[in-house]
Parts: sequence; structure tokens; C-alpha cells
Amino acid sequence: MIDALVLAGSPNNGALSSCSKAAYEAMITIGDKLMVQYVIEAIRKCGQINRVAIVGPRNDLAKYINEDDHIMLINHGSELTENVLLGLNRLPGSKRVLLFTSDIPLITHIAIEDFIMQCEKVEADLYYPIVPREVIEKRYAYCNRTYVSLKEGAFTGGNMFMFNPGIIEECMPRGQKLVEARKSPIKLCRIVGIMFLIKFLMRNITLKEAQTKVSRLLGIHGQVVISMYPEVGVDVDKPSDLDLVNAYLGLAQ
Repeated sequence: MIDALVLAGSPNNGALSSCSKAAYEAMITIGDKLMVQYVIEAIRKCGQINRVAIVGPRNDLAKYINEDDHIMLINHGSELTENVLLGLNRLPGSKRVLLFTSDIPLITHIAIEDFIMQCEKVEADLYYPIVPREVIEKRYAYCNRTYVSLKEGAFTGGNMFMFNPGIIEECMPRGQKLVEARKSPIKLCRIVGIMFLIKFLMRNITLKEAQTKVSRLLGIHGQVVISMYPEVGVDVDKPSDLDLVNAYLGLAQ
């Protein structure tokens, strides 16, 4: 069995604050549910998932989510690494953990089960889903995503990961450096190397090359998984995303 970790502690102080007065993005209401509740419901429908640790504003979430032998609510900290470790502390003995953001209300148990099935085919420390652009746009024609162009095509990143808990403390700080440097060409050159960056900017990098480079930088064996389920790559981080979700779920006013 696999355990799940849901990160629900991001404050609602960005673009979505104009749409909702909720203190946390996970607690923005969509229809008659909190955004995070859609994610939890999809997770609970997966037969392969056992325990679910939800890291966020515990007292607030407890008003909507009941704890039991499988659902645990944990107060969040201030940093991503801290929140992941807080969740893992409540999931002792886990060999593989699925990590979810709380802002993917369109996610389905079928998409999650397909990701798990693909991960089981390859031995790795970290599994990361990507979705082809054409798959996203076929289902959600007006969805505005950020895509990375590789030799094989354009892809957007997914919003869940599967990982071996034993790698987290070592590779998370390295991963954080990559995230922080993503908008600075100079910083990226220092980390990934100028030739790799030039090839990437020229769209001359293959998916395998990118996977190998990131694995070396993190000091782990990473595996990219191509998902053909568009909901894996659609998160809610701006008003237009919330409009799309409401329209797709039939909740638009």
C-alpha cells in the first residue's frame, strides 16, 4: 500500500485573493466543498492508497474534514521542506509516498491510479508526471498553462509526485535551489551548466537528457512519467483557473 501527503498550508495572498477571502488557498470554496476536499475525495477512491496526511491549518480544516484511522490533519509550518517532513513524521514505515498539492480540484482517482501503475513499472527514487500540451488543450481548450519545449514536444508539469521518503532530507534543499533559480539565467547556468542551458533554450534537449541532468543535480534516480490525463497538469493559481474549474464542474454562475 502507498501513503499520501497533501500540502494545504499555502496562504491565500496571491492572485486568488481577489476571488475568495479564505485565509488559505486549500480552503477556497468551489461549489459546496473546499478546494482540498476534491483532492482528498479522489485520493480516498484509490484502492492502492492507505493513510493520508494533510498538512495545513489543522483547526480550520477539522471543521470540514473528519479524522479517522486513515485521515490525519497536521498543523503546517512555514517552509515547504518543513511541511513535507511534518507529514512524513505521521507516516512512519512508508516505502513510497504520493505527494499532492491541494489546488488540483479536477484530479480523479483514475488519473492517480494510472500514475501509480506507470510508476510501478520502473524502479526510481522520485517519479514526476508531465502532460503533453495537446492533451491539456484537447480537454481544456482555454486553459493557460506554462509549457516546456523539448525535442519530443511541449509538456506541462503535473501536481503530484511519488517518492521514496528516505531521499527527502538530502534532495529537498537541492531541489529548492533549482526552483529559486528558475527565473535567473545566471543562477541556472551556475547550477546546470551553460551548454545544457543553451541546448535547452534552443529546444534541443530530449526528455531523457533532461531527466538524467535533474537526477544528477538532485543526487537521486528520478523518473519522468508521461500522463495522458489532463487533470494532472491543471492547478488553480489564478482567477482564470478558478473560472475554468467552476465551468467544467458546472458551477459557473
